[in-house]
Amino acid sequence: MTIKRIGILGSGIMGSGIAEVAAKSGHEVVLRSRELATAEAMVGGLERSLGKQVDRGKLSDEDRKAVLGRVRATANLHELHDCDLVIESVVEDLSIKKALFKELDLVVKDEAILATNTSTLPVIEMAIETDRPDRVCGVHFFNPAPMMSLVEIVRPLTASDATIATVTAFADACGKDPVEVKDRAGFIVNALLFPYLNNAVRMLENATASRDDIDTAMKGGCNFPMGPLALLDLVGLDTSLAILDALYDEFRDPNYAAVPALRRMVSAGRLGRKSGHGFYDYTKK
Repeated sequence: MTIKRIGILGSGIMGSGIAEVAAKSGHEVVLRSRELATAEAMVGGLERSLGKQVDRGKLSDEDRKAVLGRVRATANLHELHDCDLVIESVVEDLSIKKALFKELDLVVKDEAILATNTSTLPVIEMAIETDRPDRVCGVHFFNPAPMMSLVEIVRPLTASDATIATVTAFADACGKDPVEVKDRAGFIVNALLFPYLNNAVRMLENATASRDDIDTAMKGGCNFPMGPLALLDLVGLDTSLAILDALYDEFRDPNYAAVPALRRMVSAGRLGRKSGHGFYDYTKK
């Protein structure tokens, strides 16, 4: 099956980022949020993003208009009925995602593929909520989706070869570098990344080095674009904690057991950039 029309669910940065990627690669996009105003605001954000690209000479104004013409906002789930591929990027809560997949299964056409952008949660749990488990998989974009080249194609036990081939071709068409991975918590990137991030918090908690020196060391010594504590702030400490908990629940590996300091910061509402304060203070001008 050729993917022509994409449905995207979720009002966060990932949803709008995936919408931009899909629309710029020539796909029609139906962007759905529970509130129409939120969905329209996401389209507005896309328009601003494309406008900046025009100002920087990376996109023509004609192409900007064409991309925007391929995106429409809706609050009505039933407007996804004729999509070839639906990607959900809602909150990382398995019960919410399972309920959404059950509802989507009743809405979209029989041949449509349902995909999740989850970074950690078991895709099989969503697949078995539907009557099309062979056409459910993970399509995990990375943040920010327009900039990051990687897409993890997650194969649950139930997914057919045709489904995986189709979504891989979609990722290729979007100019991304797809990699296939089995449906195990954390997939490739997060399973390797989060023990490192967790141990950075442990190092800070144990006063082995200061926050700034830990981040400086990993940038200067490993040529990483940012240090682990700054990266945790970017990802969101609540999201990071949820990923670590999911990894630990599946593997029971001590490296995945969240450091107490991280859990306490989340309890205190210090979630990183999105709350204005995490390991760094983002309220200072």
